Amino acid sequence: MQARIDNPAQTIPGAMQALQRLGAVARQSGLPESTLHLVEVRASQINGCAVCLDMHTREMRNAGEPDERIFMVASWREAPYFTDAERAALALTEAVTRIADNPESVSDEVWDEAARHFDEQQLGGLVLAIACINTWNRINATTRQVTGEWVDQFISPKQAA
Repeated sequence: MQARIDNPAQTIPGAMQALQRLGAVARQSGLPESTLHLVEVRASQINGCAVCLDMHTREMRNAGEPDERIFMVASWREAPYFTDAERAALALTEAVTRIADNPESVSDEVWDEAARHFDEQQLGGLVLAIACINTWNRINATTRQVTGEWVDQFISPKQAA
């Protein structure tokens, strides 16, 4: 496997910092870290982004998530390992990630369920987190970035323990 080009987020001045700032803002919205990890993994599964899927499943494991939750993200509807709030976040993630596949884009039903579990600040953070991971997925998938051991450098030292 070989990337088409070097990762644009790393080669275009300011791109990496801008994307990292957006991710940091989403993380400051009051959403649980575990919910953010689930969002990142689910969108990356849908988009077929090996780099992000590798990175964020490692982060989940390093954060102490049980294997059952990591392995079952793609089947969250049928698995007993997720809270109602996490299910609402995962449904919103799927709707936003597949926005063109739905006549309503994001249905009122999906939005209202998320709004039952998250306040406005958290909902805003959730939308930003979904947008951010979709951006990373599209950059990596389009340029065929190759995953591997190097993703460890992006996992914070706190999590690598």
